[in-house]
Amino acid sequence: MTRNVLDVLPDVATWSAREASTDTIYAGEGRSLSAAARRRRQQESAAYQRQLMEAARLYAQVINGSRRAALDFQEAMTTSDFQLLFGDILDRQILANYASQPIVWDQVARRGRVRDFRTVKRFTLDGGEAILDEVKQQSEYPAASLTDGKYEYAVTKKGRRIPLSWETLINDDLDAFADIPRRLGNAARRSEERFWTSLFASSAGPNGTFFSSGNKNLILAALSAGLTNNPTLSVAALQQAFQVLGSQVDADGAPIYVEGTVLVVPPALEVAARNILNATEILTATGSGGASSDAGRGDQLRVANWMANRTKLVVDPWLPIIDTTSGNTAWYLFADPDVGRPAMELGFLIGHESPELFQKTPNAVRVGGGPIDPTDGDFETDSVEWKLRHVYGGTLMDPKSGVASKGTGAP
Repeated sequence: MTRNVLDVLPDVATWSAREASTDTIYAGEGRSLSAAARRRRQQESAAYQRQLMEAARLYAQVINGSRRAALDFQEAMTTSDFQLLFGDILDRQILANYASQPIVWDQVARRGRVRDFRTVKRFTLDGGEAILDEVKQQSEYPAASLTDGKYEYAVTKKGRRIPLSWETLINDDLDAFADIPRRLGNAARRSEERFWTSLFASSAGPNGTFFSSGNKNLILAALSAGLTNNPTLSVAALQQAFQVLGSQVDADGAPIYVEGTVLVVPPALEVAARNILNATEILTATGSGGASSDAGRGDQLRVANWMANRTKLVVDPWLPIIDTTSGNTAWYLFADPDVGRPAMELGFLIGHESPELFQKTPNAVRVGGGPIDPTDGDFETDSVEWKLRHVYGGTLMDPKSGVASKGTGAP
């Protein structure tokens, strides 16, 4: 199928000259392949934009199979200006692929920003929100105590190298380049999603330290009347999860208000979850008395599906991969991090909050001097190498903002 420049480079082809400046494109995050290219874009954004579009069109023609464009492309690669343009094209394609991948973790975890690789601390305060005491005439106002909490984590580097042989580039007419941005962009986004899942799930099921009877955030009959042990996902089970979440109290013994929730399920439970949340009505028959026929049932109530307006659904495909014990049956209910206490946080290094692409500088020189084509590779093996760097980290936070069920029906 033929692709044009809008398909190959959608985020470049639609930018105006003003929007093509480095500060606007990257919003202060990430950095380009070359500091010189970065300064040049800042100084001559309009001229750079025109050159970048010309390079993008040529690149699209090469991917579409034009032999003439491939020859022009290889010839242009010997000039330093075009090397910078082409590097920027790949860099922006990776960011575009990274941005286009579905992201679900930010619906459950809070996004944080950290300044360096040292351990960061997140402090919380609990208390001071109890019902006010009566103050009698000429009496001292009672003092309230505050309880502080602390959570720690550090961001780490993640990355990958993709080496290509000089022969591959020659034989494939640069088609090998076309797949690099997609693969690296996908890898960056998938790494975030897997890391997020590994915070609250383990190979043995829900994280045993975070979800425990001591934290009162597991659906267990021993915790409260009316609960069953790790129920399978159903309307009744979800009602039990709301009961557990709603029974949490703060340091003063006051209720914790949760205005929105997120239901996280594996792909195996997607149909069941959507059926529950997309139902228009819920039929309750608490007066049935166990009768097997309608004639013997008590009064029934038809109520609007209030859970649909209060709960968002997240289908996490990493759950059965990480949780090899109950990954297809376990499900979770979290407080929405935007309207309640966050159950977890993912943090990114300030100035490097998006994946960054680098190319290895050739370590060879031509006899007699002259510029070296980056696609000629290194001196020893002719290898051409690209590197992707991504920096992030995270931690679990408030266990009162999450509920889990293994979905096994047993303790």
